[in-house]
Amino acid sequence: MTSSDAPAAPVQHGMTPIEIPAQPDAIELGTGPLPEASAPESWHSEYGSMFARNVGVATLTPFLPDPATATGTAVVVAPGGGFMSLSMENEGWDVARALADRGVAAFVLKYRLRPTPASLDDFAVAIREMLAGPLPSHRHDPATALGSLDPQIADARAAFALVRSRAAEWGVDPERIGMVGFSAGAMLTVATALVGGDAKPAFIGDIYGPLSAFEVPDDAPPLFIALAADDGLFEPNGFPIVESWRSAGRPVELHFYERGGHGFGMYPKETTSTDWFGSFVSWMRMHGLLERR
Repeated sequence: MTSSDAPAAPVQHGMTPIEIPAQPDAIELGTGPLPEASAPESWHSEYGSMFARNVGVATLTPFLPDPATATGTAVVVAPGGGFMSLSMENEGWDVARALADRGVAAFVLKYRLRPTPASLDDFAVAIREMLAGPLPSHRHDPATALGSLDPQIADARAAFALVRSRAAEWGVDPERIGMVGFSAGAMLTVATALVGGDAKPAFIGDIYGPLSAFEVPDDAPPLFIALAADDGLFEPNGFPIVESWRSAGRPVELHFYERGGHGFGMYPKETTSTDWFGSFVSWMRMHGLLERR
């Protein structure tokens, strides 16, 4: 094995730099480069999965079902990562493939991120500092959170516009396009539903994301929530978001697992949190979203 063939040496924090993977099906969304970007996009592996950082140009990657089993329903998938990275595999591509296997067209949104240090070691320090500080604003101050996501909301709106513009080509019903997000991606999902203008997702999934109270309109989409009680980012203050949806007279379903931690996504674990995806699919079926049209 030559030095160029040798795998990257593991670093102390468990993140290993990798080459940016080929993404031949990714479609640029045209929302432009992030003006404050200070480092080029880079990728690393952690927990056996791939993550992207310093994303300055938003893309959408389609995962289309077999036409013989396609339902016409679509889901925009928003990975998490604290708006500092994106869990592209565990909370993106793996989710999209599982949806496509069930007849749902899935579209992984690689949205623009807040700039982080180019060095992976410096990035690890930034992550530690973030986790040691106050909880993210979306955990306790929805107004602040919604007001700080303009670039990401623009990316989500562009994603919905693209899917609708190519709905006939992709076998999608323009009225049955939902969104599911994880952690920060769940915050973006809720924001897209509440202040995303013309995006108007038909249904949304909030997977270990915001639980705060929001001002919810009477046409808010049905909401599915899943999280674990031992999530280190979970504040033990109940589920105000559920009451927000209920007060607006809108459908909401909550799955609160005893164990699973934060970021379980599609990882196989010996906890009932692993069942969230099956429950999400069953919830979609209950709403008639898996009936072919």
